[in-house]
Amino acid sequence: MSPASLLYALEIYGWIGAAVAALFLLVGIDRVDPSARSSYAFRPLLIPGIVVLWPLVLLRWIRLERAPETEA
Repeated sequence: MSPASLLYALEIYGWIGAAVAALFLLVGIDRVDPSARSSYAFRPLLIPGIVVLWPLVLLRWIRLERAPETEA
């Protein structure tokens, strides 16, 4: 694998991560963590971690969306 193709792959990974971060912070975080509903100040702090770990964030988000609601 050439260095240019590695950089291209990392760029694609980063763009996908940025898209997942934007969607998750606008839509998903309220569904995944109900206590984060009105906490907008800390959301920008999550962006770097979501960009790097976007496959895990996406997998967890999908699992929680598919899980039935539990009645408390």
